Amino acid sequence: MSTTYIALLRAVNLGAHNKVAMADLRELLGTLGMRNTRTLLQSGNAVFESDLSSSELERILEAGARTQLRLSTDFMVRTKRSLVNLVAANPFHKEAANDPGHLVAMFLKARPAATAIATLQGAIRGRESVRAKGRELYVVYPDGIGNSRLTTAVIERALGTRATGRNWNTVLKLLRLA
Repeated sequence: MSTTYIALLRAVNLGAHNKVAMADLRELLGTLGMRNTRTLLQSGNAVFESDLSSSELERILEAGARTQLRLSTDFMVRTKRSLVNLVAANPFHKEAANDPGHLVAMFLKARPAATAIATLQGAIRGRESVRAKGRELYVVYPDGIGNSRLTTAVIERALGTRATGRNWNTVLKLLRLA
C-alpha cells in the first residue's frame, strides 16, 4: 500500500551551499521509484508516494542525492499522517495564529533523550520557547530567527542529532500539498 511522504532536506540552497534545483530533486525522486512527486519552494521540500518505510527512504534518498546530484545532505522523511499529528499537537496555538513566520517546526533525524531536551532548554539565552514531541521540536522565535542565538547548530549540538527547520507557514503549505 502506497503512503504519502514529505521529505525535508537539511541546509540546501543557502547561498552557494548545497545547491539543488527542485526540478533535479523531482527527477531524482522519480529515478529512485517515488511516485506523484512534487516540490514546494526552493528550500528542499518534496512530497511523494512510496511503498517503503521512512527510514528506508532516508537512506535511499541520501545515497541517491550523493551519487546523482553530488549533494551531501540529510533527508528527514515523514508521513503525511505524522505531519497531520505535528500540526494537531502544536503547543503554540497563539503564535501559530498571530505570528506563524516566527514559529518553526524542527524535524530531527533521531528522537532526543529527555536529558538532551533539558540541555537545550538550558542553552536558551533569549526569549525563545522550545517544546519537544518525538522527533520534532516546536520553537518560537519572538524576536526573529535571524536575531536569535538559538541556531540550528546550537540545537543539533544540544540534542546530539541533525535537524532542519520549517516555519509554520511552510509546514501548513506542505500539509496542503500532501
